[in-house]
Amino acid sequence: MSTHAKRERLLLADLLESAGPDAPTLCEGWTARDLAAHVVVRERRADAAGGLVIKPLASRLERVQAEFAAKPYDELIRLIRTGPPRLSPYSLKQIDEAANTVEFFVHTEDVRRAQPDWTPREMSSVLADALWSRIERMARVLGRKAPVGVVLRRPDGQTAVAHRGTPVVTVTGEPGELTLFLYGRQGTADVELDGDKDAVARLTEAKLGL
Repeated sequence: MSTHAKRERLLLADLLESAGPDAPTLCEGWTARDLAAHVVVRERRADAAGGLVIKPLASRLERVQAEFAAKPYDELIRLIRTGPPRLSPYSLKQIDEAANTVEFFVHTEDVRRAQPDWTPREMSSVLADALWSRIERMARVLGRKAPVGVVLRRPDGQTAVAHRGTPVVTVTGEPGELTLFLYGRQGTADVELDGDKDAVARLTEAKLGL
């Protein structure tokens, strides 16, 4: 596993372990146990994980995920820490880095920010740039359901268009916060929204993400 994905994986496992199986998360309706089961199924049960994007397979995914959620919590944490099996595509370094850096970062914050005493994490500039690189490539997919035009802006002035349209809302923040915003965590992302008041309200309530 490559550097960013591996570090985010281990951080997520640590947070899930310390939070406990019944802790809330930012994923609506999911406890930490449910989130842990999701991560394991995504990597280890390709036959069911397709339900994440293919609606006809969604019911199978729900059944398999419920089966994993019923396993001992410490077993789920162990499976997350040890990573995907050798035959999983996620065992390839390039795929692991491309697919899991953002996945694990977002879910780490799903656990962290659902706790009443959470504090912002310190992020290296290298990880920030890695997240920005992925957001630049994925912005239009993640922002496709936005009801208004959306421009993302880093504090240093770099921008990316997430959705073309009018009126336009400019979302300014650090790459990690922009990532959370585009993945549907608008309520917890530390960003500034600049635009028409009604457009800002509509964007804040929109269903963003995959």
